[in-house]
Amino acid sequence: MKRAALAAATLLCSCVVSPSLADAVAARLAETVVEAQVEEGVLKGYMLLPGDRSGQPVAVIIPGSGPTDHDGNNPLGIKAGYLKMLAEELAEKEIGSIRIDKRGMFASTTGFPDANDVRMTDYAGDAIAWLKVAREKAGTDCAWLVGHSEGGLVALIAAQMAGPDLCGVVLVSAPGRPLGEILREQFTGNPANRPVLPQLLEATRTLERGEKVDVASLPGIVRPLFPESIQGFLIDLLSYKPAELIAKLRVPVLIVQGDNDLQVRVVDAKNLSQAQPSAQLKIFPGMNHVLKETPKDNLIANFAAYGDAEMPLAAGLSDEIAGFIAGRR
Repeated sequence: MKRAALAAATLLCSCVVSPSLADAVAARLAETVVEAQVEEGVLKGYMLLPGDRSGQPVAVIIPGSGPTDHDGNNPLGIKAGYLKMLAEELAEKEIGSIRIDKRGMFASTTGFPDANDVRMTDYAGDAIAWLKVAREKAGTDCAWLVGHSEGGLVALIAAQMAGPDLCGVVLVSAPGRPLGEILREQFTGNPANRPVLPQLLEATRTLERGEKVDVASLPGIVRPLFPESIQGFLIDLLSYKPAELIAKLRVPVLIVQGDNDLQVRVVDAKNLSQAQPSAQLKIFPGMNHVLKETPKDNLIANFAAYGDAEMPLAAGLSDEIAGFIAGRR
């Protein structure tokens, strides 16, 4: 008991800072809005650059699929704020970042009237534009791409044509198999899909063939998954093979994956690692898709983390990423 009391007292003392020191820390991590100009319009991002020294490492953090914003949140129910938390933790470790809103979404709507009128090469081109902004703002020769989930695939595509602006790539919970294979696994693994599983699988195969799905022919419960407005994007998305893309890279790569991820599996990370043996691979026990550590085989806790902005990131995650980036300056 005495040891516990002493530890608690020590912890309390370490957290009490003078107002001037607290203000200094806040100013050091002040977030600023930055822009990237592309042919069609203006993209917005949110920059955290620690300190005032030029030449510190900086990364562009690319969000995942759907209407996911620069913080990692999504109006469909994801409120975990995991990308903002990652950026803040990286800043504390002297790694700067720019978190971005994808074209046509949130703050990046100027010049993009239809967010669904997009292809993966558009996102990749935007990522390259952000690389230039990041290295100029940070005063560095190159910048990093950190892609989460579908953002990892964007990073892999962008890396094929980024040139010297790119220092390297960090893939976080990124697919390592064609998306059609992952979709089939997700559909088949959910018992609730059993009554409509044939239609789900056939719709996926149709898109993989490069053909559009007749939405009217689908059961009502399935139609929201394959709306006409995004089928062009889905056809494009399903055409990519992540393992083939990573095999072509000649820049440093870190692959980070949680073993409690319900959307992207450890097998994806291992596929990527096998395709690019020079890449560094780190598996985090208990980490789920929103980068929070949750108990294994507890779906309720896993899904609850998607809406919990107070829950910390998985222990060691930002240390791993920051260490990798800093070690390859």
